This record gives sequence, C-alpha cells and structure tokens, in this order.
Amino acid sequence: MNDLIVKDLHVKVEDKEIVRGLNLDIKQGEIVALMGPNGSGKSSLANVIMGNPKYNVTKGEIYYKDKNILELKPYERARLGLFLSFQYPAEVPGVPLANFLRTAYNSLNGSKISILDFKKLLEEKMDLLKIDKSFSTRYLNEGFSGGEKKRAEILQLAVLNPSLAICDETDSGLDITSLKIVANGINKLRNPEKSILLITHYNRILQYIKPNRVYLMINGKIVKEGNAELADEIEKDGYEKFIN
Repeated sequence: MNDLIVKDLHVKVEDKEIVRGLNLDIKQGEIVALMGPNGSGKSSLANVIMGNPKYNVTKGEIYYKDKNILELKPYERARLGLFLSFQYPAEVPGVPLANFLRTAYNSLNGSKISILDFKKLLEEKMDLLKIDKSFSTRYLNEGFSGGEKKRAEILQLAVLNPSLAICDETDSGLDITSLKIVANGINKLRNPEKSILLITHYNRILQYIKPNRVYLMINGKIVKEGNAELADEIEKDGYEKFIN
C-alpha cells in the first residue's frame, strides 16, 4: 500500500526547532487536511517530506511505499510519486508552461514522450480541468493572477500524476470563483490510487473538498485528529481553544 507514515518527527531550521515530535499518516486514496495557525509548522512539514535541504531532521522517520524517504534525494522522492504544490509558485520567465511540464514529465518517467503525444495528454488534462488551451503557451506563472497560478499547479498535478500530492495552502489568496475552480479540479483528480495532503488555515476549501480525516497542528505537533467535523469546530471556535 502507498501509505505515508511520519513517526516522532523533529525538525530544526538553524537552531530553532519547528517540528516537535510529530506523528501523522495518510492512507492510499485518502484526502487528509492539515490545519493550523500561522507558524505552526505546516509548510515546514511539507518541505521536509519533499526533501528541502534547509530543514534539518534531528529525529524521527518518514516512510512512503515502505521506503524511508529521509534517505532519498528530492528528485528520488518525486520519482517515487511525491508532489508539492507550492504556496507561492515561482515565476519562470521565458519558459512556456507546456515546455516546463513536458521536461518534468520526461524526468519523472525516465523516458522521452513525443511532442505530439504530450500535446494530446496536456490537452486532455486541460479539458478535464476546463483550462483554456492558450494557457499552455504562456510563460510559467509570469503575469499570472493568484488564481491562475494555483490552477497551473493543479494542471501540473494532473499531468505529472503523482501518487501523493501535497497541496500547500492552495486556497491562499483565492476569490470564491477561483476557489471553486481549484477545488473542482482537485475533486476531478481524486481516485483510490491517489492520496492528497491538503494544507490550509481555513475551512472554506473543505466545503468543496471533503477530507477523509483532519489533523490539527499547533506549535510543531499534532494536537487533535478527527473527521470533517473537526474542521467545522475549528471554524466555529478558532484555534485558541486548542492552544495550551
């Protein structure tokens, strides 16, 4: 089974401990929401899972597909099926979105897909997500609105087809129309083979994407786990109720 298991994870950046004994698991096919206030360590956890060298794991284990991924380089984790949708996607002037995606697709799969076959694949995914074809010729994120950047991230998820996608505050900065479009895209990609870790501050995206489970993270630890009702409780009472 393609489960992610995080055990007693401790992480430092320089001399500051930002993850303090975290335990978490995501089963194959689940959508799991990770909620928490600013500075709780949610994005740090995402970066640690993907292998960002800025973060120093001082204790603990992370297993995916029965492999200790802490021993793997970032590109090896990507080839294993891990994907991170960034909170603040970078602009890459001069690189069309289609070219970027084809290069990433070839790198992940270890072989070259023909331009014609990739065009067909890309257009199928754009049709699925209701994205205009002209989107693929624009330079990656350059001049994109916040909503367009997030839709580009979801298109990457669709084309690269990871088995575990980490969506880091995909709802950040989106108006209600863009939020619905992005949520609908994630729902269309949902299937029994794909797991999603949805990192968010707010309950609003969870009104459109129903998680199997919800984790609450505060001060580098998971302080509560529950179902979708936990997100409603957080929305109603705020985070202060759970801060010791």
